[in-house]
Amino acid sequence: MAEEVSLLSSPSESSTSLLSEISNASTRAFVLAFTVGSCGAFAFGCIIGYSAPTQSSIMKDLNLSIADYSLFGSILTVGLILGALICGKLTDLVGRVYTIWITNILFIIGWFAIAFAKTVWLLDLGRLLQGISIGISAYLGPVYITEIAPRKLRGAACSMSQLFTGVGISVVYALGTVVAWRNLAILGSIPSLMILPLLFFIPESPRWLAKVGREKEVEEILSRLRGANSDISDEAGEILAYTEHVKQQGDDSGFLKLFQRKYAFSLTIGVVLIALPQLGGLSGYSFYTESIFISTGVSSDVGFISTSIVQMLAGVLGTMLVDVSGRRSLLLVSQAGMFLGCLATAISFFLKENRCWKTGTPILALISVTLYFGSYGLGMGSIPSIIASEIYPVDVKGAAGTMCGLASSISSWLVAYSFSFLFQWSTTGTFLMFTTVTGIGFVFIAKLVPETKGKSLEEIQSLFSF
Repeated sequence: MAEEVSLLSSPSESSTSLLSEISNASTRAFVLAFTVGSCGAFAFGCIIGYSAPTQSSIMKDLNLSIADYSLFGSILTVGLILGALICGKLTDLVGRVYTIWITNILFIIGWFAIAFAKTVWLLDLGRLLQGISIGISAYLGPVYITEIAPRKLRGAACSMSQLFTGVGISVVYALGTVVAWRNLAILGSIPSLMILPLLFFIPESPRWLAKVGREKEVEEILSRLRGANSDISDEAGEILAYTEHVKQQGDDSGFLKLFQRKYAFSLTIGVVLIALPQLGGLSGYSFYTESIFISTGVSSDVGFISTSIVQMLAGVLGTMLVDVSGRRSLLLVSQAGMFLGCLATAISFFLKENRCWKTGTPILALISVTLYFGSYGLGMGSIPSIIASEIYPVDVKGAAGTMCGLASSISSWLVAYSFSFLFQWSTTGTFLMFTTVTGIGFVFIAKLVPETKGKSLEEIQSLFSF
């Protein structure tokens, strides 16, 4: 989004301006690539949101115990860890586009395994395959969009693509109230099925091509992405020069190189930002939303629809502002909102447990969960991935993707696995723990996270490597 777009524009005007700018400033190749990234993020969101509205119906139809369903919910994060372990090496080895092929095929197999499951093992296998695919694509998607987008549109394009994760969650939440769980799984496969034919036409990342020594193709791909009449010589020269500079720093590459002192700051920023939403309770809120609503006396249908709408609108607002107000300010506002949401949820459970304000407690609980998801959609849902995809040089980007993916996956698994036990121990105490983490996260962002808006990837990476 261009710098000159006014903050005072109305939401509809700003949204139209953003879409128009992406269309006008980009070629068909970039639009196709952006569409693939957006559909992939939407598929990602459908998977994340699937277990919350289907819990009771799956348990009833397959006669599952609470332990069986807890395994179904948490095995996704086991897949995330496995996917994170291989994502960096895979994307560096076969390229961004071929890896997108792999993730979408796994998405489809996973959905159909769930849709036609008659036993718990096939249900869990489908969820595990989806987790592996998400573990790969969670980092791949933002990296691919970031590496192909024009500088002035990079934040908005990546944020809008990631917005579709929230849209996917919202759509599944809403459909889950009226569609049977098997049919919902079949519907969930549609985005990935739509992506497959588009993959024949999208370009490879020019930065990956430069990394693997295919320099002659860099200008050709940039010309397709920016338009035949665009002057891409400076951009191509900067990419090739920086890649060559990185290669001259040493022959060692891969995972261990990431732990050199010059990458310590960027590694800390990326890992902490990626893990913060998970440690701040996202997995608990996402996977056990129905339990939270029922425990506080809120209608699950009303709750799912309300949180879906608010998260979607907040995501749209965040997308419009990310290249105007910048990454850092949106992160601060988003993290502050998640802090208040966790605190309000804890208060609502405290009032419920002590039988205080019986009529107002469900309202407070609904507002708190809605505030949490809305704040997450505003910034923390997309911006950590944007920053993590911007700050690492191409020679360690694969290793960094593995580290960030592991941080997200392990923290997600810890919260998803322990949430039921913590919930039984103390509902109020559980959300006070999340409140503490989100508060610490706010201080971390305020003190350490710099602004990356308006800089080229090479400028950002030079800033973080010292």
